[in-house]
Amino acid sequence: MLISAGFAASAALALSAIGDALLSRDGEKAFVGGLASFLVAHGLYIALFLRSGEGGGLLSAEPWRAAIAGAMAVFALAMLLALWRRVGPALRLPISVYIATIFAMGISALTLSNLWVVGGAVLFMASDGLLAAEKFLLSAISPHRDWTRRAVWMLYYAAQMAITMGFLLG
Repeated sequence: MLISAGFAASAALALSAIGDALLSRDGEKAFVGGLASFLVAHGLYIALFLRSGEGGGLLSAEPWRAAIAGAMAVFALAMLLALWRRVGPALRLPISVYIATIFAMGISALTLSNLWVVGGAVLFMASDGLLAAEKFLLSAISPHRDWTRRAVWMLYYAAQMAITMGFLLG
């Protein structure tokens, strides 16, 4: 991966692993640390995708890309509004910045012709949305917590694998 996509991809994967470790712990401090680690990882993905992509013109040239971008925007706004009401004031800014960053990562992936990477970005957004719903929107005794936790990991690993495969095969 380091050879085919450079330092940014390898660093993004490493920071994601650190984020995984932090998010596996309880408490607000570990959550914010995991969020920060993923925030930087997404920033690296954005830089990598924009450097490797074909520019914003691809979004308007292929209608399905514009449709996915619109769906990403609706999803990001819905998550922001839902979470804003449920998180404490201390988490509102970090979560807002994170949502904006993962949205930018998704949009930047759409500038690539590589469908593996586009699919990976969509899966990453789905994983993070489900994680946020599980952590902040579901009640503590919700019967949905068990399957959402498993789905988060499956979507997340599929996302990382798709992005990695996109650069290895692309």
